[in-house]
Amino acid sequence: MRVLYFHQHFSTRAGAGGIRSYEFSQRLLDRGHEVTMVCGTNMRAKPKSNQVKSGEVLDYCVDGISVVEKVLPYSNHDGLFRRAVTFIRYAYFGVKLALTRDYDLLLATSTPLTAGIPGIFASIFRRKPFVFEVRDLWPELPREMGVIRNPILLFMLDALESISYRTSTACIALSPGIAEGIRKKSPAKHSIAVIPNASDLGLFNKSGDRSQIFPQLPRESLICVFTGAHGLANGLDAAIDAANVLKNRHEANIYLVFVGDGREKPRLEQRAKDLNLKNCLFMDLMPKERLAELLAVSDVGMQLLANIPAFYYGTSPNKFFDYLASGLPIVNNYPGWLANLIEEHGCGHAIPPEDPEAFADSLVAMRDDPAGREVMGRNARRLAEESFSRDELGIKFCEFLEQHAGDRRPVQT
Repeated sequence: MRVLYFHQHFSTRAGAGGIRSYEFSQRLLDRGHEVTMVCGTNMRAKPKSNQVKSGEVLDYCVDGISVVEKVLPYSNHDGLFRRAVTFIRYAYFGVKLALTRDYDLLLATSTPLTAGIPGIFASIFRRKPFVFEVRDLWPELPREMGVIRNPILLFMLDALESISYRTSTACIALSPGIAEGIRKKSPAKHSIAVIPNASDLGLFNKSGDRSQIFPQLPRESLICVFTGAHGLANGLDAAIDAANVLKNRHEANIYLVFVGDGREKPRLEQRAKDLNLKNCLFMDLMPKERLAELLAVSDVGMQLLANIPAFYYGTSPNKFFDYLASGLPIVNNYPGWLANLIEEHGCGHAIPPEDPEAFADSLVAMRDDPAGREVMGRNARRLAEESFSRDELGIKFCEFLEQHAGDRRPVQT
């Protein structure tokens, strides 16, 4: 099976982005399939591409994956308009490939939603099997966040979402809520598989030297880590608020570490500085292998999002599964399916949203109960091994694509 795989923000373990597409491509290769990855320029994952003129096309191979990269520099510091232009340029480039390349199945993964446009063209004009993987429900999430308010734009995005589902042979959802959202806008009995993000059990099973990674922190500190984007959706002010509560209570030896980048990071750093929060530390993006070492010497993983109901069941954050694989207790600050998992399996604390006192209480309890932390950490690792192993989910992913590679059902529009 020859898979034409569209992921605009593709990254490998050497990059600082999510590696789902890379890891699942490796599983496809292991089963004898061919993978051609069509991507844009993810500055977190391929910084060398910044040295090439915008608009050029790079063809290369990464660990057996054939990569076609349209040099379209993208950063989450970009404004909405600039990002939209980049998305559209990538989609246009993708359509040309979808209509001319030889392949057996087209797989497109969001976000952005426009990543599905090549699949729509492949399905309608070439009758190719098209599997659409949905990582976030668009435009539901930006609508609820108030990021997009223009009714015409929202109507167009709603239409694109519906057409993407209806022209697809099948869909992959990364969470139960995403599957439900797809089902509401899809034909009856549309094939939908829930395959969440996964835990890389081998990668996040490392040891490290705390004194080298956190030389500025006291050795006996409780180190609570957030890894990932620093954007509006992540709601990191909740952690800053909790840090301020800890400072005002004079609670010692609890440090909140923020690893990543995003439009909100400069403001968050300035806010922590203005509040004189010595218990907050901001670190740059780092490759996954380096991140694994950092998590190995940390004590708590912070799973944070803005208090938006669409997030409760409609997201599948990479960091959560990295924390599980690392055997870290997790503090989660919003309800939903991840909070339910944490409570059911005893691998952390699920606290109410927008409650800095409860957040601070949770961190103090973690600091004061090292034996309890150890139990929660073991439970986290066990949950990763039993339910979210990359190898096990990779088998499900590959089998789902194989099942639909020969599907030639009539296109529904």
